[in-house]
Amino acid sequence: MGEAIGQVLSFGVGVALSPVPIIGVVLMLGTPRARSNGLAFIAGWILGLAVVGAAVLLISSGADASQKAHPAEWVNVLKLLLGLLLLLLAIRQWQARPHSGEETAMPKWMHTIDSFRPAKAAGFGVLLSAINPKNLLLVVGAAAAIAQTGTSAGKQAVALVVFVAIGTLGTGTPVVLYFAMGERSKKLLDGMKGWMAQNNAAIMSVICLLIGAKLIGDAISGFSG
Repeated sequence: MGEAIGQVLSFGVGVALSPVPIIGVVLMLGTPRARSNGLAFIAGWILGLAVVGAAVLLISSGADASQKAHPAEWVNVLKLLLGLLLLLLAIRQWQARPHSGEETAMPKWMHTIDSFRPAKAAGFGVLLSAINPKNLLLVVGAAAAIAQTGTSAGKQAVALVVFVAIGTLGTGTPVVLYFAMGERSKKLLDGMKGWMAQNNAAIMSVICLLIGAKLIGDAISGFSG
């Protein structure tokens, strides 16, 4: 189980450090439905990661991701493709970064957050956690990495839970701060939101670059092993 958990740590951190979802949940915490929408968003976020991760894990396990304690050939191919896609995403994010003096453009849906009800907040939690391109690549990579270890189904499930827990730290922290500190958290959360908004592209580029390079390296090692 230790190997499976070790495989998902970097993927979980990559999901957790997603600026746009963090900014979104901070904005929700500034609306009249802060408590209900914040909790609904986190519930949707966890559901999205868990469902997509479990689906990929089941498919990977059923396709014999582990062969004689080594990743199957198709797992190495998948890692290589995911790594290349993440590198491409890193380049695109870096090219789209705002230059000095420019304001960062935020998604249009953020301007409608005041009208969100819990069901819609939960839906956006699902959408942003596991359906947006960067996170989807990371969830697929994490599930495949767990499956390749060939450990028991129960231990794989525990590793997936660890991945989901780590991946929820980024969006979950503002909600915890809000419930723990109330209005006193506003200044801290506003600072977090502003920094994330300004450095969104750079953060995304670095995350995609590092994890993409890791996946490509793992694939090359698997092909030569």
